[in-house]
Amino acid sequence: MKKKDKSSGCCESCTNYVYDEDFDCYSCMVNLDEDEMYRFLSEANFSCPYYKLDDEYAIVRKQN
Repeated sequence: MKKKDKSSGCCESCTNYVYDEDFDCYSCMVNLDEDEMYRFLSEANFSCPYYKLDDEYAIVRKQN
C-alpha cells in the first residue's frame, strides 16, 4: 500500500516508505483506514496525512 506525499506525489521521500525484506520490495508502513484508502485510490492528488519528509541530515543539524 503506497501513499502519496503532499507536494510531489512521491512516496520515496517519506519516512514511512521502507524496504520489506519478506516481500523484497518497498512499501508504506502506515495502515490506511477504509476512507483514506478510497481517497488514495480515487484521487489523483491525494494528500497523505501521514507523510513525513525523510530528512537524513536532521540529526546532524541538531548536533551543530
